[in-house]
Amino acid sequence: MRMRGLILAGVAAAAILTACETSETGQADDAELQPITVTGSQQDASAPPPAPPPPVAAMESRAKYGMMAGAPAPIMVAPAPDFRDQYEDVDPNPVKLVSEEPVSTFSIDVDTASYANVRRFLEDGVLPPKDAVRIEELINYFDYTYPQPAEGEAPFSTQVNVMPSPFAEGRELMQIGIQGRDIDRDARPPINLTLLMDVSGSMFSDDKLPLAKKAIKLMLEEMEPTDTIAIVVYAGAAGEILEPTPVSDKRKIVAALEALQAGGSTAGGEGLRLAYSLAEQGLKEDAVNRVMLLTDGDFNVGISDPEQLEDFVSRKRETGIYLSVLGFGRGNYNDAMMQKIAQTGNGTAAYVDTLSEARKILADDLSGNIFPIADDVKIQVEFNPARVAEYRLIGYETRLLDREDFNNDKVDAGDIGAGTSVTAIYEITPVGSSATQIDPLRYGDTDTSASDPSGEYAFVKLRYKAPGAEESVLLERPVTQADRVASVAAAPQWARFATAVAGYGEMLKGGEALSAEFGWEDIRNLANGAKGPDAFGYRAEFVQLTRLAETAEAQAALNRPGHEE
Repeated sequence: MRMRGLILAGVAAAAILTACETSETGQADDAELQPITVTGSQQDASAPPPAPPPPVAAMESRAKYGMMAGAPAPIMVAPAPDFRDQYEDVDPNPVKLVSEEPVSTFSIDVDTASYANVRRFLEDGVLPPKDAVRIEELINYFDYTYPQPAEGEAPFSTQVNVMPSPFAEGRELMQIGIQGRDIDRDARPPINLTLLMDVSGSMFSDDKLPLAKKAIKLMLEEMEPTDTIAIVVYAGAAGEILEPTPVSDKRKIVAALEALQAGGSTAGGEGLRLAYSLAEQGLKEDAVNRVMLLTDGDFNVGISDPEQLEDFVSRKRETGIYLSVLGFGRGNYNDAMMQKIAQTGNGTAAYVDTLSEARKILADDLSGNIFPIADDVKIQVEFNPARVAEYRLIGYETRLLDREDFNNDKVDAGDIGAGTSVTAIYEITPVGSSATQIDPLRYGDTDTSASDPSGEYAFVKLRYKAPGAEESVLLERPVTQADRVASVAAAPQWARFATAVAGYGEMLKGGEALSAEFGWEDIRNLANGAKGPDAFGYRAEFVQLTRLAETAEAQAALNRPGHEE
């Protein structure tokens, strides 16, 4: 387990500093920041027990805002927190009969938080909680290099592939791949970014606030001098630390980041109010306006009720301000809260467990995580009962929509960023296969012999809005025999690797949807045969994670009550 960080003693309620960069003589230099204006509710913080206090004047000027503005206070080693991670309890998608429910509708999901979160469990030698595993986020962690959309057409291209399923004999996989158009860096719009940083006591450890600071510094290196950043913090109260500042004044931004220290309870809801307010004040018509929340999700004062937060964020998405949520840490990680906020607020969610992951999200994939190219992207698939008897959508359990939601432009859905790819996989059972899982009704209409002149497996429809638009655009395409390959080996590279990741996710969830013959070695063989170019080593790392998962699974079996040697 990673070493826990050190926490400054004597830290009080909120975390808001009169931030200035001092020289060795203690005098403020030319990078002095403006005095901080505190807003929001002032509440007592539950900071760790303080060391013997400094003089009263020093305490009033520093501890009131939860940060240190002079010589550092004594330090103490913080105890390891109890495991209190929170995940939404969601059942896997069931198998459905095409004769009863031929239409499947869902919102796309470009989040990747589950992949990195699962990785940190496996690297600690344990299996992740099943509810922490969202298979679509594991699959969409990877770039599948689908063809770019043609010039002048929709902002994304669509690929479909049907192949035999390696998960179970007699079934097939239908995979839908979407590739967002990349943008020219020189032609991209400016960024108007408001950072909302959690500086409460739960953020003290090295894998939380200190890592968040490093992540933002990496992002600064990828931004343009004309982009702007503002910083809002929250602990026992919410406050503005840095007014909108051009990235050209990087020294001032970094000084504000370095001044942040953790301490206090977590007025996350009040911080969201202030962050959106600041973003609205600086709203720029020609820019991408975004709030980026960096937190472990432990909201315990202010707006803390999930439904109230969801209502607040849903109203704020109408302002045209996008939301990004970056999760940090362990032991107190509220994944359920952050997923709800991100999905409701035209947002994306990622989890940062290492500096390498921070680089992937905020440097290598910055365009996809910052610049939207399509809003409210929905997928609807109608299966042909003459060809398909059953189907099951793998993952996307928290993104399901009602059939009528597809044509309702008021219903929110996921957004696609520049250069982002999205993949969805259905497991289907052809008509006549012995692998069907649902018995036919004794008295129902089971006739599937109707003529099928089209020969189609399914009909895929997509809806999306241009960023900021009110009305959606419809795209359609049939899935025919021409999209099918006769074997897994003949499938495109992207389809084979995505299948390996889907199998990994199914195994982590218990493997109930897989045949007894399919296991970790099959996943590794699929992945190794479809790695392709792997410049940053993400796919090689995935193969190693399957080994860690296999070991953790074996260890968990040994530790089960009643296990006999």
